[in-house]
Amino acid sequence: MTAVVETPKIAAPQPRGGVVQSVNDSLVVAKRNLIRMMRIPEMIIFGLIQPIMFVVLFSYVFGGSVSIGGSLDPKGYREFLMAGIFAQTVTFATAGAGAGIADDMHKGLIDRFRSLPMARGAVLTGRTLADLVQTALTVVVLAVVGLLVGWRVHHGIPKALGAFALLLLLGYAFSWIGALIGLTVRTPEAATSGGLIWLFPVTFVSNAFVATSGMTPWLRHVAEWNPFSATVQACRDLFGNPGVVPSDAWPMQHPVIASLLWSLLIIVLFRTLAVRKYRSATA
Repeated sequence: MTAVVETPKIAAPQPRGGVVQSVNDSLVVAKRNLIRMMRIPEMIIFGLIQPIMFVVLFSYVFGGSVSIGGSLDPKGYREFLMAGIFAQTVTFATAGAGAGIADDMHKGLIDRFRSLPMARGAVLTGRTLADLVQTALTVVVLAVVGLLVGWRVHHGIPKALGAFALLLLLGYAFSWIGALIGLTVRTPEAATSGGLIWLFPVTFVSNAFVATSGMTPWLRHVAEWNPFSATVQACRDLFGNPGVVPSDAWPMQHPVIASLLWSLLIIVLFRTLAVRKYRSATA
């Protein structure tokens, strides 16, 4: 008589719940991504070169030909420019976030994370937090370069720190757009292209590099209600830089509040979509 032995079924690891556990898991993933960035210094170096080139080229090429407040003062344009360069730099980190997540998906690393009992959203949250740290480092270096070319803060350190906080919040919000793009495309190359192609109209149809008063009416309205423009205007206001032009548009009248609301709205919307896409992609 042969005995039949049943093989016990091994249950798949279940993600642990709770806000505290989710935060811990996110920090672990963020640490992993930061260590990876430190081991590949080229990622940080190339991320610093581009914004520095923008500062130098825009400052000295366009500095004497763009009128700010009715004057062709190169120094005035450099102070006008820096808020736009800061905002452009933090939003362009979107492409890196998307490419990183797409690379993890392509190499099967996400499947390894899925096999662990961890919060589902921690993988994406950890990645965006690591990108935020890299963005903060870039902003610090960029601020030093801005000081060297003539940019100054006129309203004190506390307001300047508030402006930098708004910039990092905007960068973090846009990184969630990059996360969604990285989960949607098939390759890191496609994620890089998809993360940049829509950023150019967002950053250039704005008040970042020229005053919106010179635009056609319909384009001016688009620029003034652009989330990017609200953060740029808020930074100029907090830095005390030129270019805070009166406007009837609500975001331009209340740029700090508008910047906060736009960034929080983008985070809530695209984090929800990205986590949902992540769950369906790894189901």
